[in-house]
Amino acid sequence: MTYASNPGQSPVRHARRMLDRGQMPPPGLVNATVSRSWERCLKAGLEPLAGPATPEPVSPPRLEQTLEQRRELLRQARPVIEYLFSQVSGSGSMVILADDQGLLIEALGDPEFLKRAERVALQPGASWHEQDRGTNAIGTALAERVPVAVHGSEHFLDCNRFLTCTAAPVMGSDGKLLGVIDISGHHGARHPHTLGLVQTASYMIESRMFELRHQRAARLRLHPQAEGIGTLAEGLVALDEDGRIVGANRTALSLLALADAEIGRAGIDGVLALASGGLLQRTRERPGAVLDVKTRCGRRLFLKAEPGRSPAPVAPPRRAAEVRDALAELDTGDERMRQCLERARKMVGKPIPILLHGESGVGKEMVAAAIHASGPRRQRAMVAINCAALPEHLIEAELFGYAPGAFTGARREGSAGRIREAHGSTLFLDEIGDMPLPLQSRLLRVLQERQVVPLGGGKPATVDFALIAASHRPLKLEVERGRFRADLYYRLNGITLTLPPLRARSDFPVLVTSLLERFEPGAGLMLEPAVLAALGDYPWPGNLRELANVLRFASALRDPGETVIGWHHLPEELVDELQRPERARPNDAEGVLSLRAASDSLIERTVRTSGGNLSEAARRLGISRTTLYRRMGGNRHQSGTVSRCVP
Repeated sequence: MTYASNPGQSPVRHARRMLDRGQMPPPGLVNATVSRSWERCLKAGLEPLAGPATPEPVSPPRLEQTLEQRRELLRQARPVIEYLFSQVSGSGSMVILADDQGLLIEALGDPEFLKRAERVALQPGASWHEQDRGTNAIGTALAERVPVAVHGSEHFLDCNRFLTCTAAPVMGSDGKLLGVIDISGHHGARHPHTLGLVQTASYMIESRMFELRHQRAARLRLHPQAEGIGTLAEGLVALDEDGRIVGANRTALSLLALADAEIGRAGIDGVLALASGGLLQRTRERPGAVLDVKTRCGRRLFLKAEPGRSPAPVAPPRRAAEVRDALAELDTGDERMRQCLERARKMVGKPIPILLHGESGVGKEMVAAAIHASGPRRQRAMVAINCAALPEHLIEAELFGYAPGAFTGARREGSAGRIREAHGSTLFLDEIGDMPLPLQSRLLRVLQERQVVPLGGGKPATVDFALIAASHRPLKLEVERGRFRADLYYRLNGITLTLPPLRARSDFPVLVTSLLERFEPGAGLMLEPAVLAALGDYPWPGNLRELANVLRFASALRDPGETVIGWHHLPEELVDELQRPERARPNDAEGVLSLRAASDSLIERTVRTSGGNLSEAARRLGISRTTLYRRMGGNRHQSGTVSRCVP
């Protein structure tokens, strides 16, 4: 499409004066896309000089409902949004994702511009449909279904003239609109490459959504040149078992001369000069081979066919992206933690017991839940038992169940027990080191025979479960001291994964960001740099559990709309601990390490562990790239690493 006209030119100013008087300018004064949008806005009864025609942003419950409905779009778009923002960060801009109704559902931007954008409700929860906000890149891209740039006075509403906005629609593989990706900023920040950036971003999101939706279907990758296969410019087609086209991206539709309406109806044999059976057969015989084909219209294309994958033998579980991400979501950059997660991933689905070791609060139950969610038993809930939390006289009945009337106070109908509840699922025994020795013998028998007999007698029940145990105690040492059965230890210890304590992890900043996002999705919460630095130097005796409680508390103390967490949000006892003089450590001849120096140290460490990638370092620190640049001084090496930080 043609990029928007320069509003400084006389024809645009003339067109704007006519529009402000409620008159539709003649063709040619502004580009055709903007002209059609202005006409739609006038017919809808919008007034150019009036304020926004929409009410305040939608209520939090409705926004939450929308976010849940668009969960997969958000999941696939967020990495692209972060990449896109890394390209424009520091330019006074923001990156926005809107749904197919023009409702803003995600935004990432420079703090200075975000404040001004809020004045015109350019924020999550607000509608930027044309009928609500007049001509604007988001709403007009939805209406036109093409990339759109709207600059300055080309916006229909006068209150939006300070903006320059560029947006591209995100299309589903069924030809339907999924949403819009947009870059907005002050009109003085306009850049000619912005349109190309948002188009590339929309293709990236579309490709991720295509792969997610059609991961088990036979797929074709098309391009007029063999070298174009595997790039963002390739066409993507999904086929069912009969060779019918069940999904295609925009590039494929263009290459094959297909309309959106033909998806789900047209067969590949009606499009390519090759029988579908022959194509699918060649796909099975030569998977990954690049074929030279022609369309029915005579257009030459290069095609790489990928056979479909058979469904798993178990019932279809949750979406594959969720399964795949269960362990990956716990990887926030620490190398020791990453190694543990990689070893855990290799054990998924194998009949090997897993023993998790680590201090209290390091996240053993989270890792156990992620292992379970990644395995073939995920369709049933994991059964978790904390052996240290149950009174000794109740552990046996809780684990193994009991027959009716087995003891005083027992339920009349008896109890199946937690081990039987775990049949077909995963049994997680937390703090197994606290289990009394007599019960260790019973548990060992169950693990050996795969049968459980309830307390008080009864028929043995066969059980089948995956086993994960955890302990903060060194079980091997407990065996040597006679406090834990050696045979049970070796039965549990198929593989031991030792999780690092929080104080030893190198990913503290991104871990904080991850937890804040989990507590307040989409809120964009961050810590003040000095607070982040101080918390990063704290020893965290309670590990992740303690950190999570602190962040949850701090988040709850925020005022509405507040996104930066400072000292006044933290628990008082923690602030007192952080500011105790004896906690300050000697640094040099001048005295103690100040919070400013700690902040600089954290910045240096984060940039270093980010491989010198400043955009990634800023994301991990929870600050803008502009702030990061301001905090850095001296020369940067060509590799992008930081030589030193200064106040």
